[in-house]
Amino acid sequence: MSNYIPLKNYFDARLAQLLSNKISPIYSGFPHESFIKGVDELVEGLELKDRVAVITKELHKALNLPYVDALNVLKQITGPENKTEKGMFTNGYFLMPIAHYVEVYGLNDFDESMDALYEITKCHTSEYAIRPFLIRYEQQVLERLRVWAVDENAHVRRLVSEGTRPRLPWAKRMDVLCGDPLTNLTLLEQLITDNSQYVKKSVGNHLNDLSKMYKEETMRWIENMHKLHGNKIIWIIKHGLRSLVKAKDQNALEFIRQIGG
Repeated sequence: MSNYIPLKNYFDARLAQLLSNKISPIYSGFPHESFIKGVDELVEGLELKDRVAVITKELHKALNLPYVDALNVLKQITGPENKTEKGMFTNGYFLMPIAHYVEVYGLNDFDESMDALYEITKCHTSEYAIRPFLIRYEQQVLERLRVWAVDENAHVRRLVSEGTRPRLPWAKRMDVLCGDPLTNLTLLEQLITDNSQYVKKSVGNHLNDLSKMYKEETMRWIENMHKLHGNKIIWIIKHGLRSLVKAKDQNALEFIRQIGG
């Protein structure tokens, strides 16, 4: 018998209790009872994203602080950064409403919010929360991403790829950055030889997204990258071209054959 528990079931009064236990020692005025009760009454029957939204809204109401002050409280409960490639959801799931808090309430405070997303993604992920900032502050976020692409933490490097994916699952689709696929591809160029399989998988998924939208540009870029890096990037290439291969695209099939894939 399976012991599988849907992820959404973790986002209920028990999570509200967990968050309250973490926040209360830092913020003595936190109304833990009303916060837990509010979450408990509102999440029943909702799916994951709606449950996260409820917890975020109730958290905002309970903190009752200006955004930056609230953020200073919430940043203190993130815990130590995850230095492995596992546990983003199993251990860091409780941070999903915190990332969503930044997404919903932090758009007018760019620097503070981006710093918070940087810290959150070391323990969980900011791949959804960063997207509204990309839409409003595209160039400023790109400047951050170029720096994050060489960060020592694999989760931060992965965010550069995953957060900018045009067809990120569970997220609203968006076009390529600056309306030019080369912008996305230039970011990926810093990651395509990454040592982390976690990052490599994201790069492959990102390329797969781009191949559906800008096939010629993506194929040309991949061919150039293979000339530069050879067989060390074959796994990423195959992962990135998998949809074209499945669709029996002749150019993709021939290229995979040529590189021995």
